[in-house]
Parts: sequence; C-alpha cells; structure tokens
Amino acid sequence: MASRKAKITVVSAAVILLAGLSVIMAFHINARSPNHSQAVGDLTVTVECIPISESTPEFKFKTIPRPNPAKTASSAVFSLLTGGQDFNGANLQILKGGSLPYGPDVPDQNFFFGDGSFGGRILVDLQEAIDIGEINSYSWHTSNRAPQLYILFASDGLAAGFNPQPDRGVDLVAAGWKLLANVDTRPKTSERGGQYGVSIASRSGVIGHFRYLLFDCKRTEGFDRWGNTFYSEIDIIPK
Repeated sequence: MASRKAKITVVSAAVILLAGLSVIMAFHINARSPNHSQAVGDLTVTVECIPISESTPEFKFKTIPRPNPAKTASSAVFSLLTGGQDFNGANLQILKGGSLPYGPDVPDQNFFFGDGSFGGRILVDLQEAIDIGEINSYSWHTSNRAPQLYILFASDGLAAGFNPQPDRGVDLVAAGWKLLANVDTRPKTSERGGQYGVSIASRSGVIGHFRYLLFDCKRTEGFDRWGNTFYSEIDIIPK
C-alpha cells in the first residue's frame, strides 16, 4: 500500500513538473515571438522575432516569408501623410525593397520617423485597385526601434466622400477607409531588440481589392526620444 502511494506521489510530481515546463516553454516562445496584434474578419497577423544574437542581413524567418521585393507590387508609390522623416534615416522609397540593412543599427538603410515624434501616417498608392494576397513588414534594431506598432487601413478609393490624404485628426473609417489590422509586436520582456517580421494575410487567400494602403505608425515607447521603429522593408504581394 505504501509502495502504491509512493508511486502515485512520484507520478503526480512528474505531472506537475511537466505542466510547469510547458508553461515555461510557452512563455519563452511567446516572449520571443510576440503577437498582441488583431486582424479584422478572416484576416490573420503572423509575427516572428529573431533575437538580436541570431539576426543576419538575410532576414531568415521560419514562419513568415522573407523580404522579397521582386514579388511586391512594382507600381507602389510611398508618401508621407503626417509626421516627418528623421534626417539620419533613409527616405520612404527604401521600403520598396532591394537594399536591406547590413546590420541592426544602420539608420541610413531604414525609414523611421523623427526622434521625439509620435510617429506618422504612410500612404501607399498602387495606382489602381488590385487583389492583394499578403502585406509583409520588416524591421531590425538593437533595442526599442525594433518592434512594430501600427494600424493598417485600406481602400479602393471608390467610397462616397473618400479622403485619400487624411490628416492625423481625421476619422479614417468615416473618410472611406477600411480597418484591416492592429499590429503590435512589442514583447512582454525587457529585451526588445532583434528582427521583426509581420505577415498579414487572409484565410481565403485574398486580403481584398484595394488601391490604397495606410499605415498609421506609432512609437513603441515614450520613455525617451528613440521609440520610432526602424522599418527596413514593406512588401505588398498581389494575388
């Protein structure tokens, strides 16, 4: 009887230990692949973070597509609606791809908003409405400029009263824009550096038929002046 109790005790302890390990493993995975993002309808937001110690200029993600400017919509024109480019960074055209940064802290190979600012709005005009299959964004930095924080809207430009250049205070939905996703890749841990990739897609295979995309970008923290993300590339993949 005593032996049976001892076996039950050992088995119970093992179950508790395994349960504890599962929690630790899940916490570790969530901490390094953070995803507090939300998408609308059948859309999905997949996030992956490569730790700074493992990141390379090849952006070798495992769960999302790597940067691939050859597949992105060649007609895309990037422009700033609100906010200002930091004078140390690259202009918006760097986001179309073809020149990924060679290291984690290379300002002139990334686009980012001015130090101390609250971010801004980036407009992408595809010149005509197309079926969009994926929207992928990439960033790389040693600290707070690595995570991505933005709200993504889209429009075909045909809604009554559509405003193609809404200022910061304009209600985008009322101005003819459709909310697609809230992206927030900030990890729960204090370690924020690394390469971040975000892939927005649809379970149906088509995100929608749109001409315009609007990235309403926010800074990742307000403790100092250096919270605006280093965006390396944005790929808009036609279906």
